[in-house]
Amino acid sequence: MTDVAEKVIGIIAEQAVLDVEDVKPEATLEDLGIDSLGLVESIFAIEEAFDIQVPFNANEPDAGDFDISSVAAIVKAVEGLVADAA
Repeated sequence: MTDVAEKVIGIIAEQAVLDVEDVKPEATLEDLGIDSLGLVESIFAIEEAFDIQVPFNANEPDAGDFDISSVAAIVKAVEGLVADAA
């Protein structure tokens, strides 16, 4: 697992109040009990942790290029943003 993946999963686990081991790549945020507020808080935490801008609109979470369909999708999207910022 990459450092980016570990950090992202850690942030998601913290928002879901779960152990990191309980956050599976195929899980959706809904599966983990993360609501819209938790999603927004997760996005802010990810932006702060990686010093990136996540193209995400809380009013239209399914619109845009940032895939939030699963933990793995979020990790992949963040890895792409981090690579673009480098």
